Order: sequence, then structure tokens, then C-alpha cells
Amino acid sequence: MLKPLLQDDVFLEDVHAADPDNLHLWWLGQSGFLVKWGNSHLLIDPYISDSLTQKYANTDKPHVRMTERVIAPERLDFIEVVTSSHNHSDHLDGETLIPLLAVNPGLTVIIPRANLAFAAERLRVPVQRLTPIRAMQDPITVGPFRIQAVPSAHETLETDEHGDHKYLGYVITVAGRTIYHSGDACPYPGLVESLKKWTIDLALLPINGRDPKRGVAGNFTAGEAVELGHAIHVGLVIPCHYAMFEFNSVSPDEFIRLAQTRQVPYQVLANGERVSLPE
Repeated sequence: MLKPLLQDDVFLEDVHAADPDNLHLWWLGQSGFLVKWGNSHLLIDPYISDSLTQKYANTDKPHVRMTERVIAPERLDFIEVVTSSHNHSDHLDGETLIPLLAVNPGLTVIIPRANLAFAAERLRVPVQRLTPIRAMQDPITVGPFRIQAVPSAHETLETDEHGDHKYLGYVITVAGRTIYHSGDACPYPGLVESLKKWTIDLALLPINGRDPKRGVAGNFTAGEAVELGHAIHVGLVIPCHYAMFEFNSVSPDEFIRLAQTRQVPYQVLANGERVSLPE
């Protein structure tokens, strides 16, 4: 099993020591990231438990971990806000979020409005404890973080009976920088035009693609992630959603090759590794 570049105490030391005058981001594995600006911290789609490995043990779809956990959720007792892009457990994990709520009593938990009832049941909280968000509606501001939702297509765009999207991406503006986290996403007409409303400095994009035979559905291929970065003139792409579970991982080598060919700026992180952006 792979070890994170930074893990446990060493990871926490790096987070706390990171210069508060720069914007910092750490990959937690899968689609999970920690963002720090000043003394404020935001988590995006964290999956830092072994819930899926345990759930699917001895089934026909075992979720065998490839990389050890970066940090236990109960050790992250300094988080202001956490986002979930949709209801899949690697993006809305009870065994991650329930401990986070316990050690961060004031935590703002941002959930797609279409998923509120489901999320409240999974997290064992009243619906009113969660903060709903809708695609292309008013942004939510928590501390220095301004969070706007955009639709994501997990194969297709899906909405509930009220027209609220079940799968979202998040555009996060902080410290004069803009981060786009797509969640689980495929290309769809209008996505590029929506994102061009912002100058995206950093795009966090899955690259594990779609393969129904392996039970892998609804994500950019390496080529699609590169082309999206190229189309929106992104400052930097960080690939994600690989090296967590054996059955739905890919090598980042193809992404690297295509990004170099298309001259799309990129950085490939190890789990627990940090990237820093000057103000």
C-alpha cells in the first residue's frame, strides 16, 4: 500500500506551519482537499475513513485501498467549512463528517439542496444543521471563502422535482484566487461557458474516466480534463479521483502526457502533498 507524502503528525505540522500570507491546498486522496488561507480552513469532499473498504469487503466489488489515510478526521479540529458535491460515500462520508462535526461544533456543512434530507440522515443531524446550496444561485460566504455552485454531470445532469441539481461542482474564491472543484463530472454542453465567467486559477478534476464494466461511471477521462483546462485557460490543473481504490483508479501518466502536449499547466500531487499559491 502507498504511503502519503505527509501523514498524521507530519501532515498536521505542515498545515499549521504553512505561511498564512499564501493560499495552500493539500490533496487528501480521491477528490478530497484541504484549503488554507490565513488561519481559515475549508475541506472539499473529504473521504478520510475506511468506510467503503469495510462496507464492500467480501462482495463482488471490493474497495481495496491503494493509499493509506492521510489523517484521522477527529484530528482536524480547526475547520470552518466543508463541502459535499453529491451523495456518493467518497464525497459524503458519514465516518468522516460525523467526527468532523463533533470536533468542530461551529462547522458549516454545505450540501446540494437536492440532497439535504439524504445527507441529514447519513450525518445523523437535523436538516436545519446543514447549509443548502443551489447551482448558479447566490453564493455562500464563510469567513474568507466565497462558494458558488455550478451543475456537474455524473454521466448526465440530474435534478430533483424542484429543479435542483443532485451533482454539483464548486467555484471557491479566496484571497484573490479562484478554485474550481468539479466533483464527479463529465463534459456537457455549456460547462465551459459557465466556467468562463471566472478566471480559474486552480482546477481540481477527476481523471479516472468511465468504464461501466468496472463499475466506474461519470468522470472526465485524462484527455477530457486536459481539454477543459485548455478551454478555460486555467492557471493550474491538479488531477484527482485515482490511487484510492484499485477497481476505479488510473495512472496519471496519460494526463501528464496530454497536458504537456496541450501546454496546460498542471501539478500531480501525492496524497498529503501541498501546493501553495502566492497572494
